[in-house]
Amino acid sequence: MRTIFVAAIGLAVAASASARAQLLTHKDLSLATALTIATTAADTCKANGNRVSVTVVGREGQVIVFLRGDGSSPHTVENSRRKAYTARTFRIPSGEFAQRVKANPTTGLVFLHGIIAAQGALPIKVGDDVIGAVGVSGSPGGDKDEVCAKAGLDKVADQLK
Repeated sequence: MRTIFVAAIGLAVAASASARAQLLTHKDLSLATALTIATTAADTCKANGNRVSVTVVGREGQVIVFLRGDGSSPHTVENSRRKAYTARTFRIPSGEFAQRVKANPTTGLVFLHGIIAAQGALPIKVGDDVIGAVGVSGSPGGDKDEVCAKAGLDKVADQLK
């Protein structure tokens, strides 16, 4: 009887140690960092004469910060979010995803909810770990949106290590 009790305790300890070993440890975007990325991106585009909206999403694609610039068009709200979500989902710049779709228009990925094949968003990485993305919409061309997104990431580069 005592042997069974000791064995049961041993199994319980082993199971709890095994469960602890499976927990994930990772970094996530703070509100302050996401806000700095978004405001820097918006300010950069504004300085270039472009009225944009900016969205920063987190690790799971959830919106952390959204800014709609003065005078930005209504569609920029949705586009900035979808661009950011696309960059986060595929862990690549949204412009790279757009090129993949252009090269293979039959890809089913473009039909996923929330995805858009348009340049203007960049993944936010700590090393190789993608912890979010920033999407910008409203400049006359996705390349100009991407420049603003890059400025936002550059502003917090020291925090993304």
